[in-house]
Amino acid sequence: MNQHFLLDLLKTPSPSGQEVAIQKKWMEYVKPFADHIETDGSGNVIAALNPDANFKVLLAGHCDEIAMAIKQIDDNGFLRVEKVGGIGAKPAIGMKVHILGYGKALTGVIGANAEHHGGIKDDFDFDDLYIDCGAKSKEEMEQHVQIGDLAVYKRTPEILENNRLTGRGLDNRTGAFIVAEVLRKLSEVHPKVGVYAVSTVNEETNLGGAYFAAAHVQPTFALACDVTFATDYPGANDGKLAEVKLDGGPVLAKGAPINLKVNKLLEKSAAELNLQVQYELTPRNTGTDADRMRLTGKGVPIALVSLPLRYMHSPVETISLQDMEQEIDLLVHMIASLTGTESVKPLED
Repeated sequence: MNQHFLLDLLKTPSPSGQEVAIQKKWMEYVKPFADHIETDGSGNVIAALNPDANFKVLLAGHCDEIAMAIKQIDDNGFLRVEKVGGIGAKPAIGMKVHILGYGKALTGVIGANAEHHGGIKDDFDFDDLYIDCGAKSKEEMEQHVQIGDLAVYKRTPEILENNRLTGRGLDNRTGAFIVAEVLRKLSEVHPKVGVYAVSTVNEETNLGGAYFAAAHVQPTFALACDVTFATDYPGANDGKLAEVKLDGGPVLAKGAPINLKVNKLLEKSAAELNLQVQYELTPRNTGTDADRMRLTGKGVPIALVSLPLRYMHSPVETISLQDMEQEIDLLVHMIASLTGTESVKPLED
């Protein structure tokens, strides 16, 4: 597993709607082993093995991250912000941010009322956030920042004890990394089917990249590679969620949108690898790229394979590198085992 590439992706700002920089790095990485690479009008990068094969497997990992958009510059140069994706107000308090300004990139801080003056109010919400870049006036800020510019947390990924990785935007640059690594490893074993690894855009805001990718490729089936809620830390689970833990292995979804035959292929490979998997429930939809891929063309059978993640949509998202390696191994084994004659239609043997 190329940890250097993973960390490079995580250090690259990729707010939803502004993914060009990270996509260029992803495309450069897959060039040496992909048979074919293309981009599309949404900003996806699609890398393929065996592009002439009739049986096609699409792997989607989105490269965008939650962010903030500048919506107002006040007379004193403070910036007010709007949500880009499911970013919350409370984890943002006291954080540094990296502003991708039209004039230049800036560092800012998200201010907080001092405890001596009453502290943060109980009903504090996103509209109360502001960014302080040290500017003295609106005119000064307008030289560098305009309405619509994006900002992400200024947070460097770090390795914790027991092979844990923490940082911002692991949701889901880890998925973009996983599909690239699966393609690299499959290129060494020459699969019998077509394999399309796609670094998708816009998942955090509108799932548009997933729609473009599946509508173009028209795969036999598609796999979304994303993250899901780990429940193995204090206060994380009150009995409403399936138990998911770090180092417990990759997570398979179960529910109405999921193709049972694809899940069985994944479970068969997990058993052959003596690899543990976990489960989550997606009764109505998955909340991932899988939902939009499923509803393209004549319909695409889908499954969802997820990485357990602590502290979702915070600046300190945390995963296990062991889970990541096992997910890559699982996907490689399953796809390498395909003959291209399998049917994923539920009513066919």
